[in-house]
Amino acid sequence: MRTYGNPVIPGFHPDPSVCRLGEDYYLVCSSFEYFPGVPLFHSRDLVHWRQLGNVLDRPGQLTLPDETPASGGVYAPTIRHHDGLFHVVTTNVSAGGNLLVTAEHPEGPWSDPVWIDVPGIDPDLAWDENGDCWCAVAGVTVARIDTRTGKVLEGPLPMWSGTGLRDPEAPHLYRVGEWWYLLVAEGGTALGHGVSVARARSPRGPWEPAPGNPLVSHRGTREPVQCTGHADLVQAADGSWWAVLLGTRPRGWFPEFHVLGRETFLAPVEWADGWPRMGRVREREQSPAVWRPLEQPSVRDDFTATALAPHWISPRSRPDACWSLAERPGWLTLTATGDSLDRAGHTFVGRRQQHPDCRAAALLDPGTARAGLSVRIDEAHHYDLEVSGGAVRVVARIGPLRQTISEQPVPPGPVTLVVETGTTRVPPPTATVPGRNGTTGVRPAGPDAVTLSIETSGGVVRLAELDGRYLSTQVAGGFTGRVIGMYVTEGRAAFDWFEYAPIS
Repeated sequence: MRTYGNPVIPGFHPDPSVCRLGEDYYLVCSSFEYFPGVPLFHSRDLVHWRQLGNVLDRPGQLTLPDETPASGGVYAPTIRHHDGLFHVVTTNVSAGGNLLVTAEHPEGPWSDPVWIDVPGIDPDLAWDENGDCWCAVAGVTVARIDTRTGKVLEGPLPMWSGTGLRDPEAPHLYRVGEWWYLLVAEGGTALGHGVSVARARSPRGPWEPAPGNPLVSHRGTREPVQCTGHADLVQAADGSWWAVLLGTRPRGWFPEFHVLGRETFLAPVEWADGWPRMGRVREREQSPAVWRPLEQPSVRDDFTATALAPHWISPRSRPDACWSLAERPGWLTLTATGDSLDRAGHTFVGRRQQHPDCRAAALLDPGTARAGLSVRIDEAHHYDLEVSGGAVRVVARIGPLRQTISEQPVPPGPVTLVVETGTTRVPPPTATVPGRNGTTGVRPAGPDAVTLSIETSGGVVRLAELDGRYLSTQVAGGFTGRVIGMYVTEGRAAFDWFEYAPIS
């Protein structure tokens, strides 16, 4: 049988939730402080996913004030199809709480939010045989709700809260045969993460834990995939069962660093003695179906469309006045809304870094503006390749420190900016470790290097190579991953194209 590679949706795509309608699968992920929110994907085989759009794609659905902190915003959506409608329920922790939107078609349009009168995060939806809707949230509690008004009709009622580990969250309810099953993530979303399961005859309980808990966890192992948890189950058209879940791929020397954020993985599920069972989540796994590859977003965007592709995201908001595809046809024109990437309110359009080793490049016409490419985790952790005043410079912001690393003149006119991540070419900071026979060895400490360059008629000019660990979750904190994108912090600048590709 063929195998597929994990993660099936690489890069910062955490907290996946999936549903099936016929032979089509639909999946959503958390988006945190980025707009538009809740990326939505489609697949015919659970392996190849294409982004259809974003569920929360207009300001009337998603408000993220400038005060929204990094890793605030939109948490852990759930997608379900019921009674002819797609339902997505999620939490805006920065403005309003739990909300529900619906659509007849996954491409949208999605409705304005109905606010759910249930406190907590990670909301889930499930319908019983009477057509009543139950909403479970982290903690774990469940309430019977009216999906039209968001009002609570019964509860909230306490449920099973896992095996006793910290942070019971990400509840998902399923009716399978005569039982209701409850999946709960616990142990925190870092290295202690895992998923456990219980069952009951009714959403009201009482709940019986599975004798083989946890259903999945890589805590304390040397598996290359770590932090496995926050799972959602789906039954395929052929009757087989599968789970989508988040995981990370740390690199570097102890304690290891993950820079892409939490990614979406796929794993097979079997049923035995009335319980679901899973093995380890592997980077290579057996294929669930005959592959039917789908079109993927182009690695190069020439900005010839009338709207931005759905994978382009911006921190907190993207006002119409700050970007245009029409002002200079075939170019993306950005107008500054803030004077620094160190504070919220700036103009930035980027995409998630999806491969540990990758190359991103853009052709920038800066005019008299200050603009460039940035690799960011948040306002306090980013590397910038910036052009202004006839010069190009590399600026590093790491926590409270900001420093210009390199600078050199550039001729007037467009300039090609290049960012590469991957294996270091110059000696990085190192860790000294014991070697064999009492010797001392030296090994690289960081997960990768971030190289910032320009391309000229004379070739590539490398301006700086920086340790990638400072743009990692372990240093910056939070729940997101790297985003690479275009920005302007003074005046107006235009980008002719942007291309992204993995480096094999």
